[in-house]
Amino acid sequence: MTTYAEVLARQLRSEPGRPLVTFYDEATGERVELSVTTYANWVAKASGLLADEHGLERGQRLCIDLPAHWLGPVFLGAAWTVGLAVVGPDDEPDAVVCGPAALERWAGLAPDLPVLACSLLPLGVRFAEPLPAGVHDVGVEIWSQPDAFGAWDPPGPDDAATAGSFGDQTQGEMWAAAAAGRVLPGGGRLLTTANPASPPAIATATEPLVTGGSLVLVVHSGPERLQAIFTAERATVRFP
Repeated sequence: MTTYAEVLARQLRSEPGRPLVTFYDEATGERVELSVTTYANWVAKASGLLADEHGLERGQRLCIDLPAHWLGPVFLGAAWTVGLAVVGPDDEPDAVVCGPAALERWAGLAPDLPVLACSLLPLGVRFAEPLPAGVHDVGVEIWSQPDAFGAWDPPGPDDAATAGSFGDQTQGEMWAAAAAGRVLPGGGRLLTTANPASPPAIATATEPLVTGGSLVLVVHSGPERLQAIFTAERATVRFP
């Protein structure tokens, strides 16, 4: 398996109903669990949003300027489905997906490149207040996208998966590294507080997918509660 599409397709064939991403926000009490199938549906919708709605094409660069959140792995998957290289905020992206905290930084560029904003409210809903001119509300636009997506120009193993501050890595190289299992050797259930859409922790998104494992992502939690979630979710590995 040398592309994201191949990796996800294998998981859909083998265990479509198993939990893949579980997200806890201890500040709000939110808990979201995405099975492989539900995750794939969200990735398809996000892929359609990037490619069909906003015209992004294989070889372009996407910045995912989100905090640790379940939408991070979704937009990583969408980027790799379309064939976009994931880059950081300082790497001159062709499009940006951001959260509320980064709106001020990116709103001024909305006339020049797609800026897609996520409210990060439960269930992926829209912003309560109007967004700056030209900024697109993911919570409005994503729901009209279909639950299936096929790239008209699908990426291959030699297409870039990451670039810039994320390091230059092709899809083939990324999935070979993920299969080697740096943070989740042999599969299992990985609990982390790290942001999967960041260079230090991107393996927390890739390794559970390629090894048949799962990710438990927790934010705004103290040590005691984190340990309780580790036990309740039957996690097997903690990162970092």
